[in-house]
Amino acid sequence: MAETQVTITPVDGSVYVERSLATPEEVERCLAAAAQAQRRWRSVPLVERAEICSRMVQSLTRRVDQLALELTWQMGRPVRYTPKEIAGGFAERARYMIAAAFTALADVPTEPREGFVRFIRREPLGVVLVLAPWNYPYLTSVNTVIPAIMAGNSVVLKHSAQTPLVAERYAEAFAEAGLPEGVFQYLYLSHPQVAQVIADPRIAFVAFTGSVEGGRAVQQAASHRFIGLGLELGGKDPAYVRADADLGFSLENLVDGAMFNSGQSCCGIKRIYVHHSRFAEFVEGFVALTLQYQLGNPLDPQTTLGPVVRSSAAEAIRAQVDEAVSQGAQALIDPRKFPAAQAGTPYLAPQVLTRVDHRMRIMREETFGPVVGIMSVQGDQEALELMNDSPYGLTASIWSQDLEAALRLGGQLETGTCFQNRCDYLDPALAWTGVKDSGKGCTLSVVGYEQLTRPKSFHMRALRPG
Repeated sequence: MAETQVTITPVDGSVYVERSLATPEEVERCLAAAAQAQRRWRSVPLVERAEICSRMVQSLTRRVDQLALELTWQMGRPVRYTPKEIAGGFAERARYMIAAAFTALADVPTEPREGFVRFIRREPLGVVLVLAPWNYPYLTSVNTVIPAIMAGNSVVLKHSAQTPLVAERYAEAFAEAGLPEGVFQYLYLSHPQVAQVIADPRIAFVAFTGSVEGGRAVQQAASHRFIGLGLELGGKDPAYVRADADLGFSLENLVDGAMFNSGQSCCGIKRIYVHHSRFAEFVEGFVALTLQYQLGNPLDPQTTLGPVVRSSAAEAIRAQVDEAVSQGAQALIDPRKFPAAQAGTPYLAPQVLTRVDHRMRIMREETFGPVVGIMSVQGDQEALELMNDSPYGLTASIWSQDLEAALRLGGQLETGTCFQNRCDYLDPALAWTGVKDSGKGCTLSVVGYEQLTRPKSFHMRALRPG
């Protein structure tokens, strides 16, 4: 009997999906088919690949209402927001990367040299394994799935056990779009099975999005192989509100950046540093906006804050907050103002903390929930030092009306993306990457194609007849 993978919905704690894990025979058939299909797919003209991928995007977006509802059931985001992940972010990124392929995969010429033809061509790697998370299951997976296939690779998707239906919907949409069989497949796998697949010589690249611990496990599984890894890991993303910031605009966007998706975003706002001259006003406004959220059943269109992914996650977040309070932090939100928040459930009240410092885990370790710590700073230098005082470096945002100051500070920030007056957003035209424990590799933009291809040089010398 095959082992079963069970998805417990955070909506009401019931079993929502059950799937059998792949048998060794099924894994073998999948990898053999992927390798064989890729050898044919790499010869398909880029225009044809683009047409198929575009039809796949259309297929998914046509079903947005159904897909959004089942996504809410799987991971708990309010149904008023889930359609935007598919019809908004997913479609935007996919379409951008399809269009960008024509530039990113074009031959790279060298300077002319008489008697020679010289250029660099980007060739596909082979079979790409994508290990995707549950928190933004379409957004995170599309970063690699579409460019990998556009580049001439085949893809095997192993999605989170929390959001298994996403992999099935990809497969349905690709089949409807006319993608040749074997170019895109998915597997349900246990962690030991994932390690075995990574070790398989037919896997040419692994793209993982998840925790730091998960990234280490992936790197360990690949340690005896000379293959590429893309690891998008954790974040503890900071924001700095300068004295010249537009406070109303900053508050609106930073509260959303901290609380959207119940704070379950690798690039969500987790710590905020505010110039001392604006601190009291900022904190007051932040608390007032946070109190406007409606925590409840995510199937209710009025709900603006849903549960976190599971009860154990909620308990871990509460424990981190309680520990900070015991160390001197001040919790500004009374959980009783959110009646749906109950111990033993994934329904968790948002929290805003002041009197925090960097001795506390709440300001150092990733908090995957609707919690933010706010500190007062004297100016740019102190803010810069505190923002960089982290094992993570995914994004950082500066809230200021001074572009030159933001650029100057951004140049000194240890981060993959520096924002001014925005946060918690991926622009598909820009490289998505991290430093330190936030991982390695790059997705999106024309640069994102580099890790999914290898350069091949052509050095051709013309000989004169006779």
